[in-house]
Formats: sequence, structure tokens, C-alpha cells
Amino acid sequence: MRKTIALAVAAVTLAGCGVLPGRQGGGGEERQPSHAVADTPTEKQPDATPAEKQPDTAPAQAQQSAPPQDTKVIASREADVYAGGAHGKARADITALKRQGRTLTLNWTVTSLDGKVNLHNGMGTAPLDFSVAGVSLIDPVNAKRYRVARNGTDENATCVCSGTQGQWLEKGEASTLYAIFAAPPADVTKINIELPMIGVLTDVPIS
Repeated sequence: MRKTIALAVAAVTLAGCGVLPGRQGGGGEERQPSHAVADTPTEKQPDATPAEKQPDTAPAQAQQSAPPQDTKVIASREADVYAGGAHGKARADITALKRQGRTLTLNWTVTSLDGKVNLHNGMGTAPLDFSVAGVSLIDPVNAKRYRVARNGTDENATCVCSGTQGQWLEKGEASTLYAIFAAPPADVTKINIELPMIGVLTDVPIS
């Protein structure tokens, strides 16, 4: 009888310490409800909603913070164009010719005024047919021609310029294009731009 009473007292004492068999994690479980409530789907719902929407809103924020592109036309030329079996009338509008360190960036838009304009391979040059690699700059002061920059010297090198594969412009359609060149000397403030199919635009100012 004394042994039974002693065992009962010991069991009560150990139970108060939270280390009875089957109660090893008793202390953590007592604190768990405050964490468990936070981890339930009901409680996390308000916090999860913004995170779920983030992929949809991020592009809009990026677009708002992006600088506006140049739209002012600094030079323009119209021409009847024949290329790749297509015949039409097109206008090229130069919107930027910017010096950036040792490079020069050219931006322009080609618009079909009538018929069909072949940009698919009309402004390229072998082996870079489906691009605007055929565009060049002519420095009248130093009698030099500048070709579109390439990202290598081997036969697999691509141009640092717009691709045009599949672009056949119907009347009213337009395509915005770009090309990077080595910059002419700093004292050259104007340059001629030769566009395949379109012709030469003279004395285009460099900014």
C-alpha cells in the first residue's frame, strides 16, 4: 500500500514537470496554439493575397517606371520599295541617333504607306538576312562607313540589332527597329544613314 501511494505521488510530481511518457513535447504544445492560429489558412489568407497578386502587378509597376521611348522624328524619307517579291511604299522615320561612350545607337520606324513592305529580309545582309544588319552609317567628314556591330567575329556571330524574321508590313502597319554601331570621332556631329530599300538620309544629327 505504501509503495502504491509513493508511486502515485511520484507520478503527480512528474506530471507537473511535463515529462510524463507521451508528454515529451508538452511544453512546446502549450505554446503551439499561438503559432498554430497564425499558420491556419484562415489567418494567412489576408497576407497571402498580396503575394499571389504580385506577379500580376509587378509588370505594371515596371512599365510605369520605364523611361519613355523617343518618338520625335529627327529625319524622314519615303520610297517605293521592291524586295523579296513584295512591292509597296514605305516611310522611314529616324527617332534617335545617340552617342553613348564608344557606341552609337540608331532607332527608327518603318511604316508601310501602301502595298506590302518586306522587312523579313529586306534590310538584312548575308548571313544575317533576317535582321537590319544591312543598315550602315556614312561619315562624310572622314569618308568612313560604319557597319552594324556584331557580338563576335566568327560565322555564327549575330548583329547587335533588331531581328525582322516574319515581318511583312501591310498598309498602315509599322515596325520599330534599332541598331548599334561603333561611334565616329567626337567632332562628327552629323552623319548619313543608308537604309536598304529606302535610301540615304543625309546630315542626321547625333545627340
